Amino acid sequence: VLIAAIAVPPLGELTRPYVTHAIFLLLCISFMRVDVAMLRAHLRRPLLVLAATAWTTIAVPFVVGSLARITGVDAALPDLYLALMLQATASPMMASPALAALMGLDATLVLITLVTSTALVPLTAPLFAYVFLGQTLSLSPASLGLKLAAILAGALAVAAAIRFAFGIDTIRRHRAPIDGFNILILFVFASAIMAHFLADLVASPFRMLGLALLAFAVFFLLLGTTMLLFRSAGRERAMALGMMVSLRNMGLMLAATEGAIPGMTWLYFAMSQFPIHLAPQLLRPFAERLRKPPPSGETDHGLISPASE
Repeated sequence: VLIAAIAVPPLGELTRPYVTHAIFLLLCISFMRVDVAMLRAHLRRPLLVLAATAWTTIAVPFVVGSLARITGVDAALPDLYLALMLQATASPMMASPALAALMGLDATLVLITLVTSTALVPLTAPLFAYVFLGQTLSLSPASLGLKLAAILAGALAVAAAIRFAFGIDTIRRHRAPIDGFNILILFVFASAIMAHFLADLVASPFRMLGLALLAFAVFFLLLGTTMLLFRSAGRERAMALGMMVSLRNMGLMLAATEGAIPGMTWLYFAMSQFPIHLAPQLLRPFAERLRKPPPSGETDHGLISPASE
């Protein structure tokens, strides 16, 4: 999808006005497929979920904002600072559970944490926008929160209506055409965000390289830090949470701001799509190593006792 979007730049100009619509449809499809029974089962072990939710929705944006201010990035590169803060305040990507399942990791843990984190974003994003962004953002923190709430609530309502009308069994039976439609919507989003990629690459190759390196650095930093913090939950769970935290739903923030962001912010968002789309290839070897039995005498210790699971 990403390569196709880059290869046809003119489509980006046509699809850019529809970024918000594309993100809304992607959210609808994701909510429509949520397994409610699995969510309820995982709520029986809430401690790990609460800790992961607090980390991704509160700690990550606070740490990113504080580091940006301490290093002077906010004053020296305000547009890049805006991009980093929008990335940090975003919820995890809706595709995170599917990627976790693809790599044989705990997709249910990722799913329930994703749901709780997404539910909190309309509250946490305006708070951090007020504290760290001030006038940098074109809309007020309150407006940001209201738009995020409207997008998420609207997508949830549409998904619930579809599930009620057709049933979850019908949705599962039609998985292939739904996946095909999902890819088309992803292409709309990718082509819009990659509209100027080739032109900017030719005009400023070193700037684009720097943004790409930063995007990959942020991805691996969030992944590694999360895995380190949650290592006591077990290696596979820590990796699943690390993957979820490193894959931020920047499209949701684009939809909430209606694309009214500076050019540098757009460019960083575009370069951040590379680690996102390459995540399965980048992380699969690590996931396979983690699934191997630990050496003799070594065990994984979880935050939750086996009896509570």
